[in-house]
Amino acid sequence: MTAPDLNTPTDLRSNAAKSVADALNGVLADSFALYFKTKNFHWHVSGPHFRDYHLMFDEQATQILATTDAIAERVRKTGNTTLRSIGDIGRHQTIRDNDADYVGPADMLNELREDNLRLVEALRAAKSAATEAGDNATEGIIDDWTDEAEERAWFLFEAGRNG
Repeated sequence: MTAPDLNTPTDLRSNAAKSVADALNGVLADSFALYFKTKNFHWHVSGPHFRDYHLMFDEQATQILATTDAIAERVRKTGNTTLRSIGDIGRHQTIRDNDADYVGPADMLNELREDNLRLVEALRAAKSAATEAGDNATEGIIDDWTDEAEERAWFLFEAGRNG
């Protein structure tokens, strides 16, 4: 049996749409990597600020996961396909996993802050690809995701300040 064609009709040029999809798939992979790392730190945080960090990490993980479906659907709307598995995520992610047995709370805050800022960079690159492709829908929605990632980085920075 022949597989059905998954090319969603779009008025975007195929090369430009592919560029947007590639950028968004990278953002999607990094979003899943950041989601899982944030949940990992949520589950394993300890110390005097346990409750505050535990709750903040959970809120941030929920926010990150909420974007993944919209990112994947933007890829499909541009006539392309998206990630299909954990292995596919691993091949596309640039945010590094943290498999350490123990990570101190201050290191958790710093690592997640830096990862959110890396995600902002990837979002800006995806927006640039969308601008070049004339994909104004992707351009617009990326602004919200960028603002959310910047806010997470800000909260992580402020939570980790001494004094």
